[in-house]
Amino acid sequence: QVQLVESGGGSVQSGGSLRLSCAASGYTYNRNCMGWFRQGPGKEREGVATIRSDGRTTYVDSVKGRFTISRDNVKNALSLQMDSLKPEDTAMYYCAAAPNDACSFSPDRFTYWGQGTQVTVSS
Repeated sequence: QVQLVESGGGSVQSGGSLRLSCAASGYTYNRNCMGWFRQGPGKEREGVATIRSDGRTTYVDSVKGRFTISRDNVKNALSLQMDSLKPEDTAMYYCAAAPNDACSFSPDRFTYWGQGTQVTVSS
């Protein structure tokens, strides 16, 4: 059974940091693009960061310089280090895996999803 399980969410004050983790099981994703998405209240799900199997990364403009995505292909794991958090970063954060190594910020391009972990940033 393919599973992606996120952890590390929580509540922090503006300017704080959190590190999200995603553990994958049931499938080896070391040749797949993986990404982090988020969905705030009343908003559509948006791509935050993606990483290809070779480590190349892309970020949405609003998080550039503050968030860092990384992957461990041996452990089949994905992480998102979030620094200088802002209230507008408040959302449910999801880990996702694409069916191949082509990355995109379109949620439709990703096949497998975790259940999400809540991040709340207070001002």
